[in-house]
This record gives sequence, structure tokens and C-alpha cells, in this order.
Amino acid sequence: MTTSITVAYGDGIGPEIMEATLHILKEAGADIAIETIEVGERVYNMGATSGILPTAWESLRRTKVLLKAPITTPQGKGYKSLNVTMRKTLGMYANIRPTKSYHPMVKTNHPKMDLVIVRENEEDLYAGIEHRQSEDVLQCLKLITRSGSERIIRYAFDYAVANGRKKITCMTKDNIMKLADGTFHKLFDEIAAEYPAVEKDHYIIDIGAARIASKPEIFDVIVTLNLYGDIISDIAAEVSGSVGLAGSSNIAEDFAMFEAIHGSAPDIAGKNIANPSGILQSAIMMLIHIGQPDIASKIQNAWLKTLEDGIHTGDIYRKELSKEKVGCKEFADAVVKRLGKKPSEFASVAYVKTERQATKANTAKAKAKKELVGVDLFVAWDGSLDELGAKVTALAGDGLELKTLANKGLKVWPDVDISGIHITDQCHCRFRMSEGKTTTHAAIAALMDRAQKAGLDFTKTENLYLFDGQLGFSLGQGE
Repeated sequence: MTTSITVAYGDGIGPEIMEATLHILKEAGADIAIETIEVGERVYNMGATSGILPTAWESLRRTKVLLKAPITTPQGKGYKSLNVTMRKTLGMYANIRPTKSYHPMVKTNHPKMDLVIVRENEEDLYAGIEHRQSEDVLQCLKLITRSGSERIIRYAFDYAVANGRKKITCMTKDNIMKLADGTFHKLFDEIAAEYPAVEKDHYIIDIGAARIASKPEIFDVIVTLNLYGDIISDIAAEVSGSVGLAGSSNIAEDFAMFEAIHGSAPDIAGKNIANPSGILQSAIMMLIHIGQPDIASKIQNAWLKTLEDGIHTGDIYRKELSKEKVGCKEFADAVVKRLGKKPSEFASVAYVKTERQATKANTAKAKAKKELVGVDLFVAWDGSLDELGAKVTALAGDGLELKTLANKGLKVWPDVDISGIHITDQCHCRFRMSEGKTTTHAAIAALMDRAQKAGLDFTKTENLYLFDGQLGFSLGQGE
């Protein structure tokens, strides 16, 4: 049965690589009906800060499948990333980025590399919640949820089982972010126990990224948070031989978007030299998703055969190995010419249709007991810390007492030698109730009122909670 899909040609090299890809899909017999939408730079320049118009949303909600070429987001002027907007609006919580080496036809130091990165797609710093709080201090909020973390981790394990993968690696920075990243790691360990047949391990993200660059063959499936996943996906694609060969899918409960991981490359746009392989690989993933695995297999085998025959675009061309250097259109024609053929050096593929069960967080767990025990009051201040300490100490009341002043997470008052410490113009003032006591929102509001009357420029507050008696906030260094 014909499947309707939405197609966005994008910006820069987008139109030419999309044209090449759709040509291959048509010649391979893909049973699709295409609805075209315009998104990206031209729409931004119309004044739509999100880069997308209402008519495009109508098409997306109707077809529930998008094949999208890369777009350009204008710098400045408050423009938001269209990719992030679409992922969040359509609930595309899982970003799947397979990366494989195609040695020896594509130059790489890692011929056995074959990994998949499963990236959480809606949370983390990509929430894009930022504030300038003082002359010197800017803030970007990192938001991690237990439900979102559980959902992506379960998706990764289900993906591994469905695709015959043997190991899952979790990557976090929980040695520093013990609450946010620590929750992700803890949930990974809990969920891993439900999949005894899958091997599992954990890396701190910095050494994990280094190992992807130096020993990618040790990884199979990697599950991680949004920012880390974005970074290590490009590392993986680059060390495999070319970022231009990698596709990706973005999965929601009832929607999917398929796109190359590279950008719009405006410097080479219109020159017929771009490699269409990234968006083609994304289209192959799309065909499997919509239930046309036979067509996907036919295209993938023809593409492998084209690489094997040495028909290469400029980004992967090597004199000593390649037979012919071709442009974008000519590469697509070469793939079409090989439809129905299979590679001899590379392993041929035979994809099958997979039924994906909806992956949801377990919401039946008992809620933790939540107790309000204090507040952090952030104050813009560029004077003496002793003077600030005296002013803020005087705000105490209703059982709330000032415990410390911290600057960029480091305790700087009281009883701290701050010589040699770089102090910025914002401190957070930690008020706590005595141990075993709780406070109220009314008491915190009264504290803020006293701060206002004292002429203090407080920029934000963060309530301090215990959950089942455990700290729901981090201690500052030295606290």
C-alpha cells in the first residue's frame, strides 16, 4: 500500500542531495506519495522565527513521516533551531545514529567499526532555557527527567534486542553532575537488570568519547544524554571515514523524522559535488520504518556495490583506490544502475520489517516523600563578600538561617580564604532549616520580601528539597 511521506528539500546542498535520493527511491520502486513542505532559511527570512509554517505542520501531522534535508538556521535575532523545535513538538524522544566503516573503499583507521548511538532527544541543555542574570553571569539550564531517561534507556535495550546487538554502553558525566547524570546512570543499571542477555557497561563521557575516537570497535550500542549524543555522533561518523555517509532517525510514539547528520554546507551548494549518501542512508531507514524493507535492501546493496566499484564523490575519493570521481547526480545514477545487484566484498543486506512496541516510562512507581527544607537565593553582587554575608544573614527568619555563600558552585563565605579565587558578580546564598525541620513556601516568599526591602538584587531562587530523606540538591565544593 502506498505510504504518504512529507519531504523537505532544505537549504544549501539540501535540494541537490534530496533530488538525488528521491531519484534512487523512485527507480528502486519505493511505494510512496510525496508531500513537499518548505522549511528553513527562506521561512526564517519570512519572519517565522521557528523556521516552519502552519501548513507544514499540517502535512507532518497527516503523514507522520518526514524525510528532511539539512537546513540553515540564521545566526542571532532570536531564531530557534528548527530541528530542536520539531523534535520537541512532535515528541521525537529517540535519535538513532548508526555508524559503520566501509573499509577499504572508504579510508578509515577503524575497519571493524559498527556501532549505533541512541541519543535522548528532548531534554538536557537542548531545552534552550537561558538567562543573563548579571553583568557577568549567564545561565543555561540542564533539564533531565526520570521519565525521559527511563524511556530512552528502555528504547535502547529494546532496539538492541530487536536488531541482534549484544552490548549496550551508557555514557554520562555523573562524577560531576551526581543528580542529573547520576539519575540517568542509576536508571540504566536498574533497567539493565531486566535484560540479562545483553552485556552492559558504563563510561564517563570524556573517556568514552576518546575511546570512540581511538577504539570504536569495542562499542555496539551506546545510550546517552542529548548533548553528549550529539557530540559523539559526529566523532563516530568522522572516524568511520566521512560524516557525509551517516544517516539518522528521530522516533516518536507515532511520528518519525529521517535526516543526514551533516549540515547544509552552503559553501559547496549548487556545485554538484555533495555526497548524497547521508540522506540516502536516512531514506533507507525510513523505508524499513514504513514497512518496505525489500526496497531498502535493494537500495543499500546497490549503494554498497557502487562504493565497492570505486564510484566515489570527492569527499571519499582516493587516487590509489577509487576508479571514478563523480558528482552528486552522477553518484545517484551509478546507484540506480546497480539496483538489483549485490556487493561482493561487503556483506549484502536483507532487511526485515520490525514491529516496534511503544516504549514508555513506568509511571506506577510510588512517589517519593518530598520535603521543603530551604532555598538558594541568587544575588547579583560585586562588593565585599563579608558585607554581603552580613546583609543576607540579617534576612533570616521563620527558622531559615544563612549557611553559606557560594560563587560558581564554590563556597566562598564564611571562613574561606578567597585570595586567588576568581569571584564573579553573583553569589548564591543558601538558607536551610535546622536538621529534621521543614519550611513552607510562605516562609520563602517572606524571605524574598525581606531581601527586596533590603535592596538586594536577587536574580532567582531555587527551592531545596529532600526526597525520601535524600538530598534533592547538590552541595557546593567546600560545603
